Amino acid sequence: MREITVEELKKRADAGEKLNVIDVREPEEYAESNMGVKLIPLGNILSMQIDELEDLKNEELIIHCRSGKRSAQACMVLEQLGFTNTVNVVGGILAWQDKFGNAKL
Repeated sequence: MREITVEELKKRADAGEKLNVIDVREPEEYAESNMGVKLIPLGNILSMQIDELEDLKNEELIIHCRSGKRSAQACMVLEQLGFTNTVNVVGGILAWQDKFGNAKL
């Protein structure tokens, strides 16, 4: 698992890179605020309900949550399931909102 800051993530998105970003928070958290990325709650990952991610096993997969703890856990589980390039967003949505407000990715 590598790490990425919200500044690096925004820079890459602004440069037009195709990014695979996953939010692992709960649906109610996502409804309150989100970056406009795919929601797959951590519970789904822990119970291996990740069919929609199977095609991304060898792609970079950038994971975020509220603060970076659940996303780090998701990265570790995905790595155990054979994902080769997981990246944890340091500080999660809290860091994103601090820097960019409610901007979408």
